[in-house]
Amino acid sequence: MSRTRLAATAIGLAGALAASQAQAQAQSASSSEQEIALLKQQLKMLEQKLDKLQSQTAANTAATAKARAEAKAEAKAEARSEAKTVVANANAAIPVKGPAPASGVVVTMPNNRPTICTADQANCVAITSRLHWDVGGYDYRPNTAATVPQKLDSGQNVRRARIGVAGKFFNDWNFALVYDFGGSSDGFGGAAPGSLPGGGVSGVENAYLSYTGLKPFGGKMAIEAGIMDLPYTLDEATSSNDIMFMERASPGVIATNIAAGDFRSAAGARWFNDQLWIGGYVTGPSTGAIHSASSASPPGTSEQYGAVARVAGNPISGKDYSVHIGADAQWLIQPPRNLIANTQTVTLSDRPELRLDPTTLISTGAIANVSGAQVYSIEAAATYGPLIVQGEYFWYNVDRTANTGVPLVGAPSLKFQGGYAQAGYVLTGENRTYNAATAAYSGVKPAHPFSLDGGGWGAWEIAGRFSTIDLNDQLATATGVAGGRQTVYTLALNWYVNGNVRFMLDYLHGTVSRQASPISTADVGSKFDAVAMRTQFAF
Repeated sequence: MSRTRLAATAIGLAGALAASQAQAQAQSASSSEQEIALLKQQLKMLEQKLDKLQSQTAANTAATAKARAEAKAEAKAEARSEAKTVVANANAAIPVKGPAPASGVVVTMPNNRPTICTADQANCVAITSRLHWDVGGYDYRPNTAATVPQKLDSGQNVRRARIGVAGKFFNDWNFALVYDFGGSSDGFGGAAPGSLPGGGVSGVENAYLSYTGLKPFGGKMAIEAGIMDLPYTLDEATSSNDIMFMERASPGVIATNIAAGDFRSAAGARWFNDQLWIGGYVTGPSTGAIHSASSASPPGTSEQYGAVARVAGNPISGKDYSVHIGADAQWLIQPPRNLIANTQTVTLSDRPELRLDPTTLISTGAIANVSGAQVYSIEAAATYGPLIVQGEYFWYNVDRTANTGVPLVGAPSLKFQGGYAQAGYVLTGENRTYNAATAAYSGVKPAHPFSLDGGGWGAWEIAGRFSTIDLNDQLATATGVAGGRQTVYTLALNWYVNGNVRFMLDYLHGTVSRQASPISTADVGSKFDAVAMRTQFAF
């Protein structure tokens, strides 16, 4: 091969080599860029994966810590529970001195009356009490020296001092057992020679059972028996804690003493709703009556029995007003009979609407040969806001046809009458609500009880009453009775300190017109003024 050709070949090879190297370099540069980009992408993915792994690691660490904390807390709680159980078991092994509180018992104090009930309120027993303590004096003026008595004693009297229990069994069986320690000067009783009849009235005031499960004709019904305070007459149906005056008016007292009133044995029923009250009872003697047929001293006496009925209602009523009307009847069917002297008598009498001195100023004396007696009366009342007006009128009839061999056999029946009207006004604005269960009005409940701290002054009430009773009949005849005619005017101021405490101040002016006997017109009447105060608490 020639040198020229060889040189040309060498030059060609050199050019090809150079081109190849340039192409290789170019390809190498492009490949490097791609590799760098790929590495960057992989690096970025690794960083993301690293971040994700770090997050998962942190979450796992927190969860592990939380689980450990919860496990630790649970272990501590379990340890405490086991410790308490150990302590409780240890305490249970130690004898206790007193019983554990009974379950299912509820103790309450409605109107400050301690009351214990089962949780379902089906069975309850409550303590009840009242105290009426009277202090006062008379200005008594007999008309003549022949008047009896010639004077009345001023002083004090525990008029009522009652305590007992009341409650219910299984919702429908209601009961009460109340004893009255009062009447410290209500009677002359005593065992000493010369003691006058009529003893104190301390004794069982309430001891009855009442069933209220029947509710016929859309109303409520009570079937009851025992010793009770019969809701006969409007004044008697009003609690002695709520009456406007220290004593009820004489006409009503004389009526209830025949065969009704409190301390009376009775059995009967009453039905009532919001507008109507109907009741009837068979009655027997009062507590303390003689129960012997052969006793010589005191003389053996048969027990009396009678009956009472009352229909009353509240036909008109609204938020601030009401009207009450009613009618009552009472029958003494069998008077008590003295089995030693073979006499059968009834006496109508009352003290002058105050009980500081137990002496009566009007009295029929013992009416002989009484075969029965009846009393009929009407009642009415109305309220308008804090104002209340009330009145009753009574007609008495005493039959004298019993055959006892005592003089005045077959004498004509005796007829007497009397009534009262009264009104009260609560100066502080409270009113008296209607009690459908007794068809009478409840007492005053002060809206702002007296309190030196709270500024309340209780409730204040003023009241006035006029009453009259005539126990004269068939005057100027041998068969007549000169029991006298009594008229009493009463003013009252009552302070209701709270729902349990009351103070009463009464002023009375009375006149008794009376002649010595049915056939003698000699004046044995009298006049009197009296001031008395009562301190009362009740729950």
